[in-house]
Amino acid sequence: MFHGGGVVDHSPLPPFGPPPGAPADCGARHDVLSAFRWHRGDPGDPAELLAAFLDGNGLPVRNLGRTGDKNKTIGDGAICGAALYVSADAGCVMAGGAVGAPSPVPSIPDIYAVVYRHSTFEADFSPHKGWSLGPWRDSWSRADHAHAIDEVRAAIARGDVYQVNVVGHASAPYTGDPGPALRRVAGLPGARYGGVLTGDGWAVATASPETLVEVRGGRVITRPIKGTRPATDTGRRELLASTKERAEHVMIVDLERNDLARLPGTGPVRVDELFAVRRWVGLWQAESVVSAPLDGDVDLAALLRAVCPGGSVTGAPKLAALAQIAALEPVGRGVSMGALGWLGHDHLDLGLSIRTVAVDGRRVHAWAGGGITIDSDPAAEVAEAAAKAGPLRAALRGV
Repeated sequence: MFHGGGVVDHSPLPPFGPPPGAPADCGARHDVLSAFRWHRGDPGDPAELLAAFLDGNGLPVRNLGRTGDKNKTIGDGAICGAALYVSADAGCVMAGGAVGAPSPVPSIPDIYAVVYRHSTFEADFSPHKGWSLGPWRDSWSRADHAHAIDEVRAAIARGDVYQVNVVGHASAPYTGDPGPALRRVAGLPGARYGGVLTGDGWAVATASPETLVEVRGGRVITRPIKGTRPATDTGRRELLASTKERAEHVMIVDLERNDLARLPGTGPVRVDELFAVRRWVGLWQAESVVSAPLDGDVDLAALLRAVCPGGSVTGAPKLAALAQIAALEPVGRGVSMGALGWLGHDHLDLGLSIRTVAVDGRRVHAWAGGGITIDSDPAAEVAEAAAKAGPLRAALRGV
């Protein structure tokens, strides 16, 4: 046990690929020094437990604006950095919000951190056995998904919330080595945080394009994505012209501005870019950039409490949206809609774990959804979620 909760593990872990956000010059040359895990229901403050573990390994989590000691050693190697994963459930606990249904992959911790040292050898990611993927099974029908959207629209009409993100889950059985399939997911075009994180009998692969929070060069930055259309000329024009998508997007930008403004140690928050259209695989998506300067010590635990879970996958107001999500979604978000990325000696870079899949030894799991406003059309929202899941399923199949 560790500081009243969480577990520290010093055993090596089998790699399926470089971890998300790892520096390109060392992403395939890592040895594990130690790992920390925390599950929903474990005692202690998860944000503080994680920060204490990383601080004990020589990483600059008590003041993210300073440069850590790159010569710090644990065991017989210099520390490179750490891969971090924080689930949506852990984010709810940190924020003091309602926690939803249990995860369909309970073997995966809700917080996982792996401290790495540099290795002189590149990891071997070659497959060992064949791969076969069975049929997908959705956790709710299209009609149930549409009904949940109608329930959100009714809550908005009552004045309970302004916007809620609704997410569905699906899983499929598999046999063989999942490594190549997970690396195909991580390699999808536009995957800013493409990578694979592995644990004891499980793995997570992400193709996320969205920055939850980055601390680099004296600034804290978030890049919320909200608004989707097919990646065609017509789709781009429709996205830019959509008053519904723009209103939804601006609500989340305002929420993210508020999240950063509440964080001790930051200066004035500004919107550096608003509603810029960028591409992820076959979709256009609208992205903004919100940032603030660091003018004091910014602690990792406080930062996670401020930004988790991400506003673009919860809604506004955040706590009221979390209550709606907990009441409506029949299956937990698991590894999706959380945070996944890298902590180095001079930066923190966490992606939002959208476009993310997990394997647990028997099944592969995937999630997809979208933001709901009063003007949302249920059939269109169900179709949008399917469009987001499509590239993940195709990559897993190898087509």
